[in-house]
Amino acid sequence: MKLLLLEDDDLLAESLAESLKDNGYLVDVAASIKAATSFMSTEEYALAILDLGLPDGSGLELLAKWRQQKHAIPMLILTARDTWEDKVVGLETGADDYLTKPFHEAELMARLKALLRRQSGQLSQVITLNGVSLDEAGQRVSSNGGAWRLLTATEFRLLRYLMHHPDRIHSKERLLEQLYALEQDAAAPNLVEVYVARLRRYLGKSIIQTRRGQGYLFASH
Repeated sequence: MKLLLLEDDDLLAESLAESLKDNGYLVDVAASIKAATSFMSTEEYALAILDLGLPDGSGLELLAKWRQQKHAIPMLILTARDTWEDKVVGLETGADDYLTKPFHEAELMARLKALLRRQSGQLSQVITLNGVSLDEAGQRVSSNGGAWRLLTATEFRLLRYLMHHPDRIHSKERLLEQLYALEQDAAAPNLVEVYVARLRRYLGKSIIQTRRGQGYLFASH
């Protein structure tokens, strides 16, 4: 699950990106409105985190522009502006949540998970499809009521993405984009095959299906 972080404080952006990665997310970091606009026009994100005071303009204006362009992903404002008036304006402009700096990392992660659950229609942190239960908080999976198995970070990201987008064919290229951030070195295409094979060993071959020449599909039933 890939997130966009718009933050011009290098130290904070680096620290926050690492925390998000430790919690199983991929993160593209933009330090300016120009960079964020470029990312949003070419990448598919599950959620965006926006600072408001940026070197080349207003994050609030960018938020309004994205909503006008029908970007429907959850957007969380993360800013030092902490008056109730600022919060009202941010929420009315189109933010789904508003968190002020300084903040506790645990609170930010909880808010992100709540927004993503709401977006996907899941009310709990365990998503269950076709006998497969994925515990998003514990990054573990259970098949047909069996014992929980811990997943590696990459296994978790791949399975979570497939389960949040079931019954859709995903190309290897699209899955690689969800597994690796833009700043990372290009990953070998066969890595998707490797991780799909691992998940099939845990879940059975019929759950993640191959569509020859097209990609992979998580069957919801």
